[in-house]
Amino acid sequence: MFRRQIEILKENQKILETKSVLVVGAGGLGNVIMSEIGCIGLKEIFLIDFDQIELHNIHRQFQFKEEDIGKYKSKVLADRTHRCGTKIIPIVDKFETFDKKIDLIIDCTDNFEVRKKIDKFAKDNNIPWLYGSVESWIGQVCLFKEKNLDIFNINEHKVSGVMPSMVGLVGSIQASIATKYLAGLEVDFDKLYYIDFSKDLKINLFKV
Repeated sequence: MFRRQIEILKENQKILETKSVLVVGAGGLGNVIMSEIGCIGLKEIFLIDFDQIELHNIHRQFQFKEEDIGKYKSKVLADRTHRCGTKIIPIVDKFETFDKKIDLIIDCTDNFEVRKKIDKFAKDNNIPWLYGSVESWIGQVCLFKEKNLDIFNINEHKVSGVMPSMVGLVGSIQASIATKYLAGLEVDFDKLYYIDFSKDLKINLFKV
C-alpha cells in the first residue's frame, strides 16, 4: 500500500507503525491533516473536537457535505479518513479531558486559549506539538519543543477570514513536518514558518 512512500522513507516506514498522534480540531486544518496523515501508516490517531458541522464550514472543510450538518465533526472526519489501516479514534469532548500516551500533538484549532492548554500539556508530558494557523493569505507553522506560545505576545485573536487554498497549503506543510518527525527524520524544532501569499508566495523561517 505504501510502496511509493517507502521509496523515500525506506526502513523508517516501520517507525511510523509504532506512532500515536493526537489531532486537536476537526475543522479546516483538521480536514487536511487527517486526509494526509491518515494514510501514511501510523499506529493510531486520536481526533478530538466537540463541534458540530455547520453550513459555513463546508467550503473549506472538504470532507464534509450538506447532509452532514448537525453531526459531530470528529466522528464524520474519522469515518471519512479511515481507509489505510490506521486506527482512528474520534473523541467528542474538550482537549482538557485527554489522557492517552502519544508521540505528537497536531494543533488544528483556531482558539488561542486551547493552544495554551496544548502547550502546557505538551511541556508537562515532554511531547512536541505542531502549531498551525491560517488567516486570509497568511499561514504560520511551528514545531514547538522548548519554546512556547509566549513568543506571540498576545492573549486572544479572532480570525477575520480564511481562504480554503491557504488552509490546504498550511495543512500540507504541517503534515509534511509531522511525517518527517514521526518517521525519525531530521526536523527543525522551535522555528516558525511564516507563509505569505498576499502577492507572490513567500515562506520565511524564523528562530523563535
